[in-house]
Amino acid sequence: MSSSLMDLVSAASSFVWGPYLLIPLLLLTGFYLTVRLRGIQFTQLWGSLYMALIVRKEKDGEGDISHFQALMTALAATVGTGNIVGVATAIALGGPGALFWMWMTGLVGMATKFSEALLSVKFRTTDENGEQAGGPMYYLANGVKPAGLGKLLGVLFALFAAVAAFGIGNMVQSNSVAAGLNDAFGVPNWITGLVMAVAAGAVILGGIKSIGRFTGVFVPVMIVLYMIGGGLVILMNIDKLPGAIQLVFSSAFSGTAAAGGFAGAALAQAIRFGVARGIFSNESGLGSAGIAAAAAQTREPTRQALVSMTQTFIDTIVVCSFTGFAILCTGVWETGLNGAPLTQAAFRAGLGDFGSWVVSIGLTMFAFSTVLGWSYYGEKSIEFLVGTKAILPYRLVFVIAVFFGAIRSLDFVWGVSDVMNGLMALPNLVGLLLLSGVIVAETRGYFSRN
Repeated sequence: MSSSLMDLVSAASSFVWGPYLLIPLLLLTGFYLTVRLRGIQFTQLWGSLYMALIVRKEKDGEGDISHFQALMTALAATVGTGNIVGVATAIALGGPGALFWMWMTGLVGMATKFSEALLSVKFRTTDENGEQAGGPMYYLANGVKPAGLGKLLGVLFALFAAVAAFGIGNMVQSNSVAAGLNDAFGVPNWITGLVMAVAAGAVILGGIKSIGRFTGVFVPVMIVLYMIGGGLVILMNIDKLPGAIQLVFSSAFSGTAAAGGFAGAALAQAIRFGVARGIFSNESGLGSAGIAAAAAQTREPTRQALVSMTQTFIDTIVVCSFTGFAILCTGVWETGLNGAPLTQAAFRAGLGDFGSWVVSIGLTMFAFSTVLGWSYYGEKSIEFLVGTKAILPYRLVFVIAVFFGAIRSLDFVWGVSDVMNGLMALPNLVGLLLLSGVIVAETRGYFSRN
């Protein structure tokens, strides 16, 4: 691949994910929806968690999978390398205060996630196979007026999502797993690729019901195991936790002075990297999670929206915090390390060599779950563009791509998929703003009846 083309892709990625386009648009949209919905992510959080994790399903609702399975499918795609690598990068470049801004991004993002899920269920349809089909492409095409604009926005979203699914939702993930297992245990890349492709195929080829059943078991186990590992690291350094919490809040508004191998970070860096990595981790505003929400068994769009917004809370406020405090309590954030090596250093400081294994296994499980979640996102995007006849060929190609991702260099694929991933948000955010009146009316109607 020519260097000029790579430079162009890199420049496009920097612009889309830079401080002047997507990040302020995502934050402002989340804040606007928070105001219009009267802080629903705060007033309804505990009831939403109860509905999602305890009730788990709605009786007699139309749909393909339960509330809980829809949530776990969305979490499968969301809880990934951002929770391990993204948090470490944010702290390494923005200082401890970046964790605070990740939390703030997650909190306003919950209103965005709520809105995406509500519209996805409200405007979903039944396809030729008798399954639910919904997501941003459907509420854009069927809800935004004039119809020509809505259709255009829907097609753009589906096109961007379909490309991103093969990159950041597939080949990039298998490549990361292969590289990690090769470095840690000497496993040849082709073996990792083959095992991942076979395992993914066994789940993906069965469709959303198969994905929902698998993620309903796999994702909770995956998250709990990682939290246990992170929790043990924090407990081993519990005397440092109060100081770490204080450092997060003080650095969030003043920046962080240089210490040890840490180069120091200004306030602007804390905000920039905290917000950017928070969005990368929870994907609020990208619209992808709405595709999974549309498959849920429910008669009330608002009820599924309440369940879906807990995804951002679990991902960013809970899981990312375990990584962040493990890094801060062990003091490794001052070593100058970055990314996965920084998280591994934290877990190793608390748990010895076993800690490195926890991070390696965690990355593997998180990446594999991302492949499963994004396979469904890409499938529904392709279906929207060309119809249900493309579903089986798509699934087969997607599984094959998992193998090739593990054995190929993916710098160009990563760059393109990063751009497509960001571009998904643009038509989606336009749709959320134009349909905000529908969101508010539907929400108020639900609470007046319940």
